Amino acid sequence: MFIKKILKPVLYFTVSLVAFILLYLGSAYILSRIKVDEEKNIKDEVAIYIQTNGVHTDIVVPIKNSQFDWSKEVKFTNTVSKDTLARYLAMGWGDKGFYLDTPTWADLKVSTALNAAFALGTTAIHATFYRTMIEDDECKKIMISAEQYHRLIKYITDSFKRDKEGHFINIKTNANYDNADAFYEANGSYSLFYTCNTWANNALKKCGQKACLWTPFDTGIFLKYQDVKHK
Repeated sequence: MFIKKILKPVLYFTVSLVAFILLYLGSAYILSRIKVDEEKNIKDEVAIYIQTNGVHTDIVVPIKNSQFDWSKEVKFTNTVSKDTLARYLAMGWGDKGFYLDTPTWADLKVSTALNAAFALGTTAIHATFYRTMIEDDECKKIMISAEQYHRLIKYITDSFKRDKEGHFINIKTNANYDNADAFYEANGSYSLFYTCNTWANNALKKCGQKACLWTPFDTGIFLKYQDVKHK
């Protein structure tokens, strides 16, 4: 009788967990395949990119053009190399614990995963400088108008947390991925329902580009751009 009392809630929890996972993955698959169409009849004035490492999507923008100079806030001096010859800036939003405390999947802690899944942690923006962009299956070029880029700038800058003087807040850390990147404090909460890829997908929506109805993963995003030819 005692064993039955223990097994019943355990079984209920297990069945509920499996059902939730299946519902989550099923919803992610279906909703990520529903396409939000791009805006039509726009001028090709600014080149941006979407880039994935197989899990996480970054939005890549020109470091400087007539509209905006990212290097005034995302400073070259905050990187190890301090290379001022870079031409592109890749930015991704995500859970701060994942970014700073989990350099590899082998380093993932249960506490970090739970904090991220249930919006219990804080967030950060990972910014990486590039001299060139190589277009391939993991990096797609998108031409947008100046007005669309204006919207994208606002979306991304609003994602940065600012200090009292209005400047982006650099996170001082040795957890850099290479010598051309840095981390910044960010606004918002990461969760199972609003991930790094959800943020990137919403960035594409904001500037009128092809996107998923909703996605927590990168796959749905890049399926929308699989017909983009490499140059």
